Parts: sequence; structure tokens; C-alpha cells
Amino acid sequence: MTGEGPQTTDPYDGEPVPAGTPAAEPAVPEPYLTELAAGVHAFIQPDGGWCLNNAGFVTDGDATLVVDTAATERRARLLRRRIAESGAPVPRMVVNTHHHGDHTYGNGVFAPEATVVGHAACRRELLAAGLQLHLVWPEVEYGEIRVTAPAVTFTDELTLHIGDIEVRLIHPGVAHTPGDTIVWLPEQRIVFTGDLVFHGGTPFVFMGSLTGSLRALDVLRALDAVTVVPGHGPVAGPEVYDGIERYLRFVDGLAREGRAGGPPGRGPGEGRTPLEVAQEADLGPFAALAESERLVANLHRAYAELAGAEPGAPLDPLTAFGDMAALNGGVPPACHA
Repeated sequence: MTGEGPQTTDPYDGEPVPAGTPAAEPAVPEPYLTELAAGVHAFIQPDGGWCLNNAGFVTDGDATLVVDTAATERRARLLRRRIAESGAPVPRMVVNTHHHGDHTYGNGVFAPEATVVGHAACRRELLAAGLQLHLVWPEVEYGEIRVTAPAVTFTDELTLHIGDIEVRLIHPGVAHTPGDTIVWLPEQRIVFTGDLVFHGGTPFVFMGSLTGSLRALDVLRALDAVTVVPGHGPVAGPEVYDGIERYLRFVDGLAREGRAGGPPGRGPGEGRTPLEVAQEADLGPFAALAESERLVANLHRAYAELAGAEPGAPLDPLTAFGDMAALNGGVPPACHA
């Protein structure tokens, strides 16, 4: 008997595929769904590295709200399928925690049935960035991506209701990006932080603000959440904020020292470059964090703020990603989606 050989099921779309193909043997573990409370689930994408973000959904059995989507069409369709398999109805709302493509590329998989909601700056930045991930990682098979920006926006706070479940959207100011949104469920004491929190990964403030990220941690702590769904990495408790704060203060200290003291032959006040500081830095307890190359991009933001730049003021992404590649030993950061 002839045939195409053993087959398995593609975890992303449920279709049979020949064994040995990339779809049959994913390079990273399969995303999984975890129930946090009645009607509240987190969609976790291991290992939380570049492009492997978390999402989630809230449902009362009659209505469903999705928090963020994914970096590729296949992953967004897997999220949609997991929601359907849970018994929840088709989502009618999607909330974006910020504009980055790993959290928004999959919006088109849910629209137009679902209305996309986000901060006004999220809409602005998403439309300006367009197919942002394609520019950084053109080799990735993203699928059919339709840039789908929030159609409903807010500036400070917005409260949504999924049946009896209250969902508060809070803008903490410029932090990870200019348009961050905290998704807070006060009754369940669950918070979806977006990329204000990386659990097990290096924080990334290049497009936002280091000082603003510290202020955002104060906002998060004041909520007194019990369960924290980070933008990347496994679900945690509020103790995760402490590690983020220590890292951000470490970056701030490096930046202040780097700007103050330059190498021999450099003029007074010129200091060392962010790349020089990052290359010489002793990461200490932060060496275990994934994506350590983000340090140099974070230093670019810290340098800019120490020089008087406004939070979220545009910086040169080519310089930052070039320096991250140099810090990585010439290998650019990889999108794992």
C-alpha cells in the first residue's frame, strides 16, 4: 500500500499534516489555555520570547471579550479555535493592550464580527507602524494579515461589561509604548498587563519610557491583583512586579554611569555609548532573563530620557536593533512565532 506516510494533527488549525513537516513538529511548545476564574482564561504561548505573546478571553456564556491576539494568522486562528472549544460564543470585542504586532496582527481573524478596542495612542501607533513585524522579521510566515486598528478608543479609563463581569481598561501613561492598556477584572482580582510585565524575559521599554514603566508598576500594585497575566511568560502573582522594578532601576543606574564616564580620549560629558555600556555590563541576577540583548535598546531609551526627551519620543529603531544584533554576537533577535 502506498501513501504519504504517518500524519499528525497541526495544533494550529486542526488539519492533518505529514510527519516531519515544520507544522507537525513545532519548534516551540504548543500554546495552551488555562482557566483563571469562572469565565476567564489565559492563552499562554511558550516560551514567551520574541513574538510569543500571551492573550486571553472573558465570557459569561452569552458574550466574549478577547484580550490581544497573536503574531501570525495561524496562531490567531488557534486562539479562536481554543475559545470555541471552551464553549464560549464568538467574540464580539477584542481589547489590545498595545500596538505591537505580536499582540495585534491577529485582530483581523476576529474582525469584523468583533469590535477592536484600545487606547487612542494604540490606534495611532498601529496605523503608523503598518506591517511592522514584516519589516523586522521578513522570513516569518505570518499568513494573511490585515492591519486592524481599534475602532473604539479611550484616553484614561473605560469600563466594559461582559454580563456581570466588570472589565476595566486603564491607561497607565507612556510605559512599554505610548498606548498601553491594563485590563483589570476587579471582582476576580485578575489583571492582564500586556508588556508592562515580562515574566522570565527581559523588559523592553525602547518605544515607551523607563520612568513611565516604573510608574506603571505603581499603578499595577495599587490594583492589588492576585493573578497576573504578563504579556510574555507564565501566569504569576504580584511578586513579579518586584523583579521588573529591580531590572528597570538597574538599567537606570547603568545609563547614569555610562553618560557620566566616558573612555579615555572622549570629551567631557560625552560618556560611553549604550552599546559600550551594555557590552561591559555585569548582568548579575538578570543574566538568567531571556532576550538579554534588549538591554542596549533599553539603554537607548534611558539615555534619551536623561537628555530630556519626552516619554515615547521616537528613537531610531535601526540603531537599536543593530545594537541588539551586535550585543547578540552578530545574530539578530529572532521572532519565534
